[in-house]
Amino acid sequence: MGRLRAGINAITAALVVGVVIGLALTPDGRGWLAKPTLMLGGAASASASPEPAAPASLPVVAAAPVAPVLTPLAERAARGQLRIGVFGDSMADGLWTGLYRDMRGQPGVTVIKFSEVSTGLSRYDYVDIQAKTARQIAEEPVDVAVILFGTNDAQGISLDGEIHDFGTEGWKAAYAKRVDDLVTMLRGRNIAVYWVGLPAMKRASFDAKMTLINEVVSARMQALGVPYIETESITRNADGEYDAYLPETGTGRERLMRANDGIHMSMAGYLRITEPVAARLKRDAGLTGPVAEPAA
Repeated sequence: MGRLRAGINAITAALVVGVVIGLALTPDGRGWLAKPTLMLGGAASASASPEPAAPASLPVVAAAPVAPVLTPLAERAARGQLRIGVFGDSMADGLWTGLYRDMRGQPGVTVIKFSEVSTGLSRYDYVDIQAKTARQIAEEPVDVAVILFGTNDAQGISLDGEIHDFGTEGWKAAYAKRVDDLVTMLRGRNIAVYWVGLPAMKRASFDAKMTLINEVVSARMQALGVPYIETESITRNADGEYDAYLPETGTGRERLMRANDGIHMSMAGYLRITEPVAARLKRDAGLTGPVAEPAA
């Protein structure tokens, strides 16, 4: 009988050891080992307590951009000089013409053309706008930068050895970075920035691309605290559609506003998209004066 009892005790001990080992190796970390006092009795020592779980990593949130302190336009104008530079592509060429015409009667105000056809923010392998703009303002300083890019930018961007196709999330991030870099560089030199949005386009597929660019740029201007002057609404008719003929400001007379390509503007059209830009600059600089006469 003694031998039988001893055998039973040995089997029981083996079963207990097996259960203990099985619980200790439970992969989800739950079980009595998480609270050793439940099975072992007494207070668990600090060294026996399990390591606290590492907190889950939080998403990285970009810090809100801090706008630099710029000399107000009114203060610059009060000194008797306000130099306005127009940067961009062929669309900006027309904007410069309209702004030059509108501002020509303002004492001390000069409007300088820095725009260049067939340029943009997508193809820095063709023209590096960042470097080009830095050279331009070093050679001819300005107080204000009026920017209009986009008609050549519906193409891939190569950034850090990777090509991002137009419209993809990678492209949006790369384009936004180039916009940010350009604005940051200009404002770092105490230059006030005004970004002008692209007008409506005739071909629906191209209009959708320009709308996407407007969305990326307007979002960045809001984040950076830069005035964004949209022109899409004033280049559509009352039904919200593209129309080459639109009513002229003041007279209400229908005028041809667009070039035959459905992209660029006629002279009357450039004056039309210049109006809100000139009005904003005059307001911020405390200037007064008539708007340019309609183009013949």
